Parts: sequence; C-alpha cells; structure tokens
Amino acid sequence: MIWTGPVSPDFAALEGTGLYTVVGALLTVALIAAVGVLVTSGILWAIAVHSANWHQAARARFGVLLGLGGAALAGGVMALANWLVAAGNSL
Repeated sequence: MIWTGPVSPDFAALEGTGLYTVVGALLTVALIAAVGVLVTSGILWAIAVHSANWHQAARARFGVLLGLGGAALAGGVMALANWLVAAGNSL
C-alpha cells in the first residue's frame, strides 16, 4: 500500500447527487418555520400582556426566544458547515 498523504473527503462526488439542493430546501423550510414561530409568539405576547395574563406572556416570550434561536441557527448553519469543512481541510 502506497501512502498518498492525508485522507480527505471527496466533495466533488456530492455535486451530482443533489444533496446541496436538498439541504438548501430544508434550511429554507426551517427558516420559514422559525420566523413563523417568532411572529406568532410576538403577537401572542402582545395580546397576553395587554390582557394582563402574565403566565401566558411568559410562555409567549419564551416562544419568541425560541424563534430567534431557530432563525439564527438556520441562518448560520451553512456558515458553520463551511467553516468546519475549511478547518477539516487544513488538518
């Protein structure tokens, strides 16, 4: 067996599989869902505070935080994946 250097993945093999299209579509759906949760929870938070229902306001505020976290995660996952691939190539 001949040593040919460090082992690295062959990312060119993924181009014909449509994997990037599937991942892009899933990230789009996740981002739309996160923004929907954010908007819905924001509306419910405003209604709950206006009606002096503090328990529901706290739950809606938690939903807003979850929506923000989900949107940030869905928006930043491609940057994170690209950084990990670059870090893996430099090893």
